[in-house]
Amino acid sequence: MQINVSGHQVAVTPALREYATGKLERIVRHFEHLHDVTVTLSVEKLLQKAEATLRCANSKIIHADAQATDLYAAIDVLADKLDRQVKKHKEKLTRHDRDSVRLAARQA
Repeated sequence: MQINVSGHQVAVTPALREYATGKLERIVRHFEHLHDVTVTLSVEKLLQKAEATLRCANSKIIHADAQATDLYAAIDVLADKLDRQVKKHKEKLTRHDRDSVRLAARQA
């Protein structure tokens, strides 16, 4: 998975880039079919914003954004939101209907 970190009117330091990359790499543990993540960090007056767009293998696009008073806290909230959305997407892909599995086993 490729992670692109950019800043909108913010200089992205190597420490910020490494922190965002480390937080977003944990999402791969839940779902391996991810292509790339684009993270945009920005500042609006007193709020620090972090936005991310994640592209999956089956043309699914997951978007999340977070705001906080600290840019590191915004990245934490963003990673948590993306983690929840990826888990939900993965659960939708797997079939949980036990009756259809039982019928298929009986017919076989």
